[in-house]
Amino acid sequence: MRLIHLPLLLSSIIGVTTAASSFTPARPPALPLAVKSPYLNTWLPAGRDGGNGGYLAGEWPIFWAGQVAAWAGLIRVDGDAYTWMGAVRGRNGSDVQTVTQIAYSYTSTKSVFTMDVGGKVEMSITFLSPVTPHDYKRQSLIFSYLNVEVTSTDGSEHDVQLYSDISAEWVSGNRSDIASWDHDTTSTLSYHRARRQEQLAYSEVSDQSQWGDYYWATEDSETLTFQSGGDAVVRGSFLSNGSLPDTKDTNFRPINEDYPVFGFAKDLGNVGSAGIDTLFTIGLCQDYAIQFNGSDGYQPQPSLWKSYFDSDTDAIDWFYQDYSTSSEMSAELDSKIQSDSVGAAGQKYATLTTLSVLQAFAAIQLVGTSEKMYIFQKEISSNGNMNTVDVIFPFHPLLLYTNPELLAILLEPLWEIQEGGNYPNKYSMHDIGAHYPNATGHPDGLDEEMPVEECGNMLIMALAYVQHTGKTDYLKAHYKLLKQWTQFLVSDSLIPASQLSTDDFAGHLENQTNLALKGIIGIGAMGQIANLTGNTEDAANYTAISRDYIEKWEDLGIAKNANPPHTTLAYGQNKTHGLLYNIFSDRQLSLDLVPQSIYDMQSEFYPTVEGRYGVPLDTRHSYTKGDWEMWAAAVSSSSTRDMFIADLAKWINETPTNKALSDLYDTETGDYPVDTPQFIARPVVGGVFSLLVLPGAAGGSSGA
Repeated sequence: MRLIHLPLLLSSIIGVTTAASSFTPARPPALPLAVKSPYLNTWLPAGRDGGNGGYLAGEWPIFWAGQVAAWAGLIRVDGDAYTWMGAVRGRNGSDVQTVTQIAYSYTSTKSVFTMDVGGKVEMSITFLSPVTPHDYKRQSLIFSYLNVEVTSTDGSEHDVQLYSDISAEWVSGNRSDIASWDHDTTSTLSYHRARRQEQLAYSEVSDQSQWGDYYWATEDSETLTFQSGGDAVVRGSFLSNGSLPDTKDTNFRPINEDYPVFGFAKDLGNVGSAGIDTLFTIGLCQDYAIQFNGSDGYQPQPSLWKSYFDSDTDAIDWFYQDYSTSSEMSAELDSKIQSDSVGAAGQKYATLTTLSVLQAFAAIQLVGTSEKMYIFQKEISSNGNMNTVDVIFPFHPLLLYTNPELLAILLEPLWEIQEGGNYPNKYSMHDIGAHYPNATGHPDGLDEEMPVEECGNMLIMALAYVQHTGKTDYLKAHYKLLKQWTQFLVSDSLIPASQLSTDDFAGHLENQTNLALKGIIGIGAMGQIANLTGNTEDAANYTAISRDYIEKWEDLGIAKNANPPHTTLAYGQNKTHGLLYNIFSDRQLSLDLVPQSIYDMQSEFYPTVEGRYGVPLDTRHSYTKGDWEMWAAAVSSSSTRDMFIADLAKWINETPTNKALSDLYDTETGDYPVDTPQFIARPVVGGVFSLLVLPGAAGGSSGA
């Protein structure tokens, strides 16, 4: 019977303290721990439905998809043992007392837990996943930090030993797979390396990678001991002795057979008020990360970090030594996002932006070489597509805010495939591959069909990139394809045929008011693109068409005799309504296509259909999308904007969901909607940065 990793529904089973922890600025549905890529994506469940409410001790960390990624922490103070991370039990299945969590806080890059240990010492436990948007070397490394500081709080010195391990559950989504592992040292580090014994490159099980090496490392010293072996054995060694025997288990076996773990124990000696820090790193090394059917044919693409480091151990050594610099860079980003967010719309808005950064960035990976770089994005949880245009679209405000060049690198594979003649349709492709990490493309043109949606998205993002960078040559390079997509929109956007929009889970619909608006804005964007590239005749033509279409759209898309007035979900459906989030792009790009009266009308309407946790996406359901709510909020009156933000912040604190932030939730229950996919850990949460990329905002553009 497995005793070590059983999910625990009641904290009292393992003796978790009933003392309440504070949560600042909020208690999210899941707390980010090591969140750096689609495969290094580990969270602490914190929801009220099936979790323990956000306490690091007493709950196993999970991979974003929900399966346990066991990560344990123990501490001995004057011979008394406590659990500070995970749901550890003793060798005989007995309870291990837990530390008392005093506080939890998060920033854009960190989770920090404060623990009291028996009234004698305090622990400050920091999980840092660096985000360095302008530093590609650092951003390319799929590694995170765990720093544990122990300080005496009662005026006395205490004899302290610290322990932490990871389990073989990190290396494969199939728990019957055989894992292999080893322990070794560099000139400065002691590390465990674990992997699936039989590597299956470019393969996933339960969204976990089936190839690559996981490294769990800390500083080598005379006071450090290690052990690999069954979970009860290794943890039991520390609980009994305060140290490990420096032994390696060589019985490679299935992950779920005596659950192999890889532990470190550090004797901190006598700890006083000065405090002692212990730093660990966790990360994944894959020499080749993606297969891409680009201009060179179907080729494996190296992880970008390979351009900077000769070996895995070079990378982990450098990353470990870089902690001080990474911490400073992360603190600067944290401070900027906090300050800009509060300045734009207050602390509740900062609650949203700061929670979204790690989740959004962890859906992408830098690959290729420093000479030919790509970013590939996984459409996490919804279907696994790669570089999905209508997922990049809500994500792209975060990239514009942090570094617009990242947007260009992310869009590059889409341009390369279509301009290379490997996509037959006249409209923009939906994605570059049906499932990450295989970017096979769609040479048959049979990708998910969203013609108006994706054409509009690509035109808007191309212009937005240039407005933030001034690089008009980008538009010249892609002008032929941009014009081709615009011609499609001229034919098909004003009266859209039955088709999917980005909200494909809601199904096909013809004459979609919001979708038509996107197409018209796309045509207007092309007018600006043509002007910036010296194509004056095209500029005049497309600008005129967009202005003609917007007048017709007003007549078609506003509900007749409605009180209060509002736009419809679809033309002629006067008793319907929906979030008119595509209006945001008109303001973002300074097109001035949409009359101010439309902005005012929608702003006054939204509060009349507000639910407990926000405004429904449309009249068909009570669910909504948090990213689109924030796009609507960004161009609403200050009072309506604050309503959207307050509702979303309230939802984050109260939702019963128990995994990484969902962008799709029910506005009445706060739970996942019934009969829809569970959207978890998706990068679209980057859309909450909408307020910060408007002209005149911090990080925004004044237009080209």
